[in-house]
Amino acid sequence: MNKFKYYFILLLAGIATVSCNKSDDNNETVPLRDYQEQYNTDNANIEEYLNTNYITVTENAGKTDDQDVVIDSITDPVTQPSIMSYLNSPTFPKLLSKNVDLDGITYKLYYLVLREGTKIAPVSTDGVVAAYSGEYMTRVEKTSTQPTYLKMTAFEKVIYPQTPIDLYSAIVGWGETFPEFKTGTSAVQSDGTIEYRDFGAGVLFIPSGLAYYAGSGTIPGYSPLVFSFKLYNVIRLDHDFDGVYDYQEDINNDRYLRDFRNTTLYPNAPVNPDDTDLDGIPDFLDFDDDGDGFSTFYEISKPTAEIGIVTDPITGNITNYGVSKYYPWDPTEDNPATPNTDETELRGIPRRPTGGLTKTDDPKDPVESATNPKKYVEEDYTASPRLRIHLDNTYPIKKK
Repeated sequence: MNKFKYYFILLLAGIATVSCNKSDDNNETVPLRDYQEQYNTDNANIEEYLNTNYITVTENAGKTDDQDVVIDSITDPVTQPSIMSYLNSPTFPKLLSKNVDLDGITYKLYYLVLREGTKIAPVSTDGVVAAYSGEYMTRVEKTSTQPTYLKMTAFEKVIYPQTPIDLYSAIVGWGETFPEFKTGTSAVQSDGTIEYRDFGAGVLFIPSGLAYYAGSGTIPGYSPLVFSFKLYNVIRLDHDFDGVYDYQEDINNDRYLRDFRNTTLYPNAPVNPDDTDLDGIPDFLDFDDDGDGFSTFYEISKPTAEIGIVTDPITGNITNYGVSKYYPWDPTEDNPATPNTDETELRGIPRRPTGGLTKTDDPKDPVESATNPKKYVEEDYTASPRLRIHLDNTYPIKKK
C-alpha cells in the first residue's frame, strides 16, 4: 500500500511538471503598448465618437430614469447635434475637457455635464454612491462589405447603487471627473425606496490609459470607456485613519488629492500642494501630517477634562464638551434626528494657540516651547478660517 502511494504521488508530480512546462511554453509575455501612441489612437477614436453621435436625455424629476441617456449615430445633422457641438457650451449639456498628466504624457479627458448638482462635491478620494452604465469602445476594421467603424459594447449597469465606490481605488478617469459634480437631495418614500432629485449627472469619455489600459475581466485591452452616471451621495473617507477626513486635508481646496510617489506614473511630479511637511507623503495618507514625530490622531485629541459633560469644581457650571475623545473638524450641533444622543461638540480642531505663555514669570523659559507652551483661547477652536495644528508644521509643541 505504501509503495503504491509513493508511485502514485510520483505519477501526479510528473503530470504536473509536464502540464506546467506546456503552459509556460504557450504563455508569452506581451509587452505593453507605448502609452503615447495608444493615447493618440484613443483620443482620435473618442473625438470621432463625439463628432458622429448625438445624445438624448430623459427629464423625469424624482424618477429612476431621470437623466438616463441614449447615445446613437447621427442620421440627421439638422435635428441631431453632435456631442462635440456642446464643447464649452454656456448652458447644459456642456462638454468640457481637462488635462491629466500620467505615465509621462498629457491626456485630454472629455466629460459631458448634463446637470451639475446642488449639494456636496466629492474630493478625488471620497466614496461615491452613483448609478452608472458602462460601455467599452473598439474599432472594427473595414471589410469588403463595410467600412471601419466604432463599436460600443455594454459591460456593466447599476440602477440601484448600494455600496459606495472609493474614487481613490477606482480608475483614474473617475477620480479626475467626479469632483466636478455635486449631489442633490434625497428622501425616503413610504415604500422604503429613496427618491433622488437635482443630483449631478454626466457622461465620461475615458481613454484606456486612464481606465484599464491592458484590459480587465470582460473589458478588452486598450479600450476607451464611456460611462453615463448619476451622483446620488458622497461618503467622506479617512484613508490614513488619523481622525481627519480626506476632504479636510485638501489644503488648496481644489478637491483633488494625489500621491505623486510613484515615479512611473508621475515622472514629472510637481510639489504636492497637499503635503504639509513636504515629506513626499500627502496628508491624506500621512498619519503625521506636520512631521513632528507624533500621530495626527493624538494631536487632535481633547484634554481629559474636556470630554463629555463636565462640572467646573469652582463655579459649578456644567459644560457638555461632547462624547468624542477627538475634536471634530468644526464645532457641531446636536442632531435632532437622534433624540437619545447628544452630538454637540463645542470645539473644532484648534489652531496654534494664541494666548499667553503658561509660565509667563519664568525668566529661564521666556518663549513658547515644549516646556512653556502658550494657552488656548476660545477663538483658537472656532475661528474661520484657521490653520489647524495638525497641518501647522511651525508649531513647536510635540504632543502625545
